[in-house]
Amino acid sequence: MSNVDQSKRTWVITSACAGAVGAGAVAVPFVSTFSPSEKAKAAGAAVEVDISALKSGEKIVVEWRGKPVWIMRRSPEMLASLAKTEANLADPKSERKADETTPMKETRNAHRSIKPEIFVAVGICSHLGCSPSDKLEAKAESFDASWQGGFICPCHGSTFDLAGRVYKNKPAPDNLEVPPHMYLSDTKLLIGESKQA
Repeated sequence: MSNVDQSKRTWVITSACAGAVGAGAVAVPFVSTFSPSEKAKAAGAAVEVDISALKSGEKIVVEWRGKPVWIMRRSPEMLASLAKTEANLADPKSERKADETTPMKETRNAHRSIKPEIFVAVGICSHLGCSPSDKLEAKAESFDASWQGGFICPCHGSTFDLAGRVYKNKPAPDNLEVPPHMYLSDTKLLIGESKQA
């Protein structure tokens, strides 16, 4: 059995302990970078919107999680047009990818909204992420004499009705997304949270 130099052993143990403490001191700030920044936390936060000034037939756009969210007050004529478009739609009942495009059960209806007249949707085409343009007037488009009003993606020609439902045989595979939302009052909407959650 060989003799162990105790002074070297003490030096090795001290060095190892100091190294472990140093590694811990370096690791703490590094690991803390994995938590989201305040800006990232705010980007996912719910957005409160006052819709008291929104008139019939008007649409406003707000930003939620970096996406444009449309809020539109549909007129009685606009609501009536929804029944006329169903035969031309790819997914009129929003059954395909329902958990993604229409996650709230109370919006899985013909008008895709909690209140029939107020339509809330993420204004991003499900094809390549472009933002469709408003073509809200019925029979206003030369490409389709039966046009009832809605939205047209200028990039590749996908068309959506006034409930954000995509027409058949278009590049966009799915309806526009209806984000989680709820009413705080008759004139205040909260985008990003729902009573269902």
